[in-house]
Amino acid sequence: MSEQFVDSKLAICLQIGVASLIGFCSLAAAADENPGSSPEQSATTSADQADAAGKDAKPQDWAFHAQSTFVYQYHPGFTSPYQGTNSLTPAPQGKETFDLTLYGGVRLWKGAEFWVNPEIDQGFGLSDTLGVAGFPSGEAYKVGSSQPYGRVHRAFVRQTIDLGGDTVEVEADLNQLAGTESADRIVITAGKFSVVDIFDSNAYAHDPRNDFLNWSIIDSAAFDYAANAWGYTYGIAAEWYQGKNTFRLGVFDLSVVPNSTELDPHILPQFQIVAEWERRYEVAGQPGVSRLLGFAMRGNMGEYDQATAIAQTTGQPADIAATRSFHTKFGVAVNLQQQLVSDLGLFARISADQGQYEAFEFTDVNQSYALGASMTGERWSRPSDNLGVAAVVNRASSAAENFFNAGGLGILVGDGQLPHPGSERLLETYYNFSPARGVHLSVDYQYIDNPAYNRDRGPVSVFGFRLHAQF
Repeated sequence: MSEQFVDSKLAICLQIGVASLIGFCSLAAAADENPGSSPEQSATTSADQADAAGKDAKPQDWAFHAQSTFVYQYHPGFTSPYQGTNSLTPAPQGKETFDLTLYGGVRLWKGAEFWVNPEIDQGFGLSDTLGVAGFPSGEAYKVGSSQPYGRVHRAFVRQTIDLGGDTVEVEADLNQLAGTESADRIVITAGKFSVVDIFDSNAYAHDPRNDFLNWSIIDSAAFDYAANAWGYTYGIAAEWYQGKNTFRLGVFDLSVVPNSTELDPHILPQFQIVAEWERRYEVAGQPGVSRLLGFAMRGNMGEYDQATAIAQTTGQPADIAATRSFHTKFGVAVNLQQQLVSDLGLFARISADQGQYEAFEFTDVNQSYALGASMTGERWSRPSDNLGVAAVVNRASSAAENFFNAGGLGILVGDGQLPHPGSERLLETYYNFSPARGVHLSVDYQYIDNPAYNRDRGPVSVFGFRLHAQF
């Protein structure tokens, strides 16, 4: 048995141990909050306790939370007559990722909070997070490492300005202090965070630590949101909550070059504007939410057709970097969620960009259609469990397909050729089991047809296991 193999297995065991320890701490904390009570007693008295707490509790002045997530994914071998630099490896492989995040928050003044999120990361996505436009793990960054390393992913200030209306209780949560706010309000967030912390949210599919894992399910795949290679950026966003509507507007910094680990130190001339309208409503007495999002980004980006034309002239693989100049890229996304009954909901995502320019930050998708359902375990007496299933169709524009066939490389995909392009089709299902408060174990299966839009390769089955704990 090799030393490298032993080190790898030891690292995995340590990671699982850390996640389990956090889960144990959260379970102990839960027991301390309600010592000696049975599950039945907790269920029957929780509403009364919450009402009493809401009347007497003061707003939190500070808070500390932690989470840890371990994900292991494996795919068996699959058909592959050829492969390129950005291909999913056809040989059987298994990869794991691990992260440990600390959440520290303090109330600065009335309505203002400051949060910082240092994180330790380790591991790799399948094929180093390459080979599939709708990548199968939202816990895998584009930057991998065999050794743990630390970064501060978020550091931001959030100011809430009450405008009136009903008083709403705010529960303590990650990056959220307990307190109260008015139903009508303005919320301003500034600093370093992820664009999708605020935009493109969905109650059923937006959290790779607890629900779906696939990139094109947890986010609108053609929403090329500003981010470094870890998914975070600097910016400012404003949200206006008024009645059943919320309007959001944000300005964010782009990477120095597409898909970079470094953000542009100047917000001009490279930047992104994102706007979103959210509408809350009821259908047959069941709550639903619709979101319409639009984005525009101004940056130094390449054009697919130009890169393909140069490749045809020179006989060399298409090089998108050789065509980069300042362009404006825009796109839209529609995001829906609808509760059908108390334990079952549906969601859908539709997104598209103009398909002319390279993917700048997120992934190589020009059109995406996702539909899914999520159910809690109430019907089998497991209300903290979740079951989900979703299907996705991702498409590349004809300009992008020609570019990839000319040997071009995108952010995630590029098989060296693409003589038989097709839509990338994905299916994901998961079961999330909660053995104790704050602890979740998940099994996940994904079926990927035409990975990287290539009908010559695949299909691929991806099997996953996830352990998540937080307090």
